[in-house]
Amino acid sequence: MPKIQSIEVCAAAVPLDQVTSFSNRTVTARHYGLVKVRSADGVEGIGFCYVGSAAGRLFSVAVEELLAPVLLGRDSSAVEGLWRAMYQEALLQGRMGTVMRALSALDIALWDLNARSAQLPLHKYLGAVEPDSVPAYASGGYYLDGKSAEAVGEEMAGYVAMGFRAVKMKTGRWSPQGEESRVRAAREAVGPEVELMLDCNNGWIDTVQAMEYLRRIEAYHPYFIEEPFGPDDIESHARLARLTRIPVATAEIGYGRWYHKQLLDQGAAAILQTDAAVCGGISEWRRIAATAASYGVQMCPHWFHDLHAPLVAATPNARYVEYFWDDQVLNFRRLLDRQLEHREGRVVLHQTPGLGFGFDESQVARYGRWTTLS
Repeated sequence: MPKIQSIEVCAAAVPLDQVTSFSNRTVTARHYGLVKVRSADGVEGIGFCYVGSAAGRLFSVAVEELLAPVLLGRDSSAVEGLWRAMYQEALLQGRMGTVMRALSALDIALWDLNARSAQLPLHKYLGAVEPDSVPAYASGGYYLDGKSAEAVGEEMAGYVAMGFRAVKMKTGRWSPQGEESRVRAAREAVGPEVELMLDCNNGWIDTVQAMEYLRRIEAYHPYFIEEPFGPDDIESHARLARLTRIPVATAEIGYGRWYHKQLLDQGAAAILQTDAAVCGGISEWRRIAATAASYGVQMCPHWFHDLHAPLVAATPNARYVEYFWDDQVLNFRRLLDRQLEHREGRVVLHQTPGLGFGFDESQVARYGRWTTLS
C-alpha cells in the first residue's frame, strides 16, 4: 500500500487586478493554502483551499505543526481513518476556520493521490453519475464603482450568450428599491427561461430586513437567495424559508456534517452550497451530500469549479457547479496548469487521472514559497 512520504505546503497571496465588493465587504487580495502529498511510489496528489483576504500563514502553521505529522508514514488509501485522526488532532485548535480548511486541503490531496494511483479521473474513481460534463451557472454580478443596474443586466446577458442557462449576481448592498432595479434589469436581459440566482453574502441582519428586499424581488422568480444571514444564524434562515417563495441556499462556509444536519433538521436550506475545501474535504462533503439526499435537498457547491465539477459528477443530488469564466474574482485559476472548459452551459470534465490538473509552479513562486515536510 502507498505510504505518505512527504508533504509540501505553501500559503499564496494573490492580489486582485480590480477591487471587488460584496454586499458587506471589499476584497483586494485572496490568500490560498496549497498542499502536495507524495507517496513512496512517487505519486503526488494536490489539495488547496481559500484562507481569506489576509493571514494565509495560519494555514501553513496548521499543516506543518498539527496535521502533517498525523499523515506522514501512513497508508494513503486509509482515507477515512486519516480524516478521523486529523480531526481528533484538531479538536482543540479548530473544528472550523483555517484549521478545518487545512484538513480539507489535505483530504482533497489524499483523494487526488489515490485516484491518480488508480489511474482514474476523480469523478470515475468516486463513481460517476455524469461521465463527461456537468451543468454550471455563471457567477458574477459583483459591485463595482459606477456599475449601473443596466450594466449588471448586460453582464448576465453576456453569460447567456456564452451558452449558460443559469447565472448568478450579488444582491443586498443597495436599497431595496435599488436592488429591485438590478434584479429587474438582469431578468429582462436574460429572459424568463434562464435561471437567475441571487447571492447576499451574509448581508442582512434579520428577516424583517430580508423581506423588505424579497417582497420586491420575488416577482422576478429567482432560483435561490444565497446566504441572506450570517452562517450561524440558522433560525433566521429557517424563518425566512417559511416567509418567502424563493428557495434559501446557504452553507458555503459551513463546517462539518453536524452543522449541516442542523440546517436540514430546521428546514433552513432548500439548497446546500457546501464547499469541500471548507467543510472537511471530499470525505466530509460526500457524507453531507448523502445526508442531504435523505432530506430531498440538492447540492450546488460553492466556488472552486475545478474541485467541485468531479464531485457534482459523482453525486446524484448535485445540480450545478458554480463557474467563474475568468480569473478576476476567482484568481486561484492563475495558480493552475490546466483550466476546465465550458460548452453550452456545462463544464467539461477532465478525463486524466485524479483532479486532472496540477499547480503552475512558475505562478505559485510569484505569490508564495513551498516548505517540505518528511
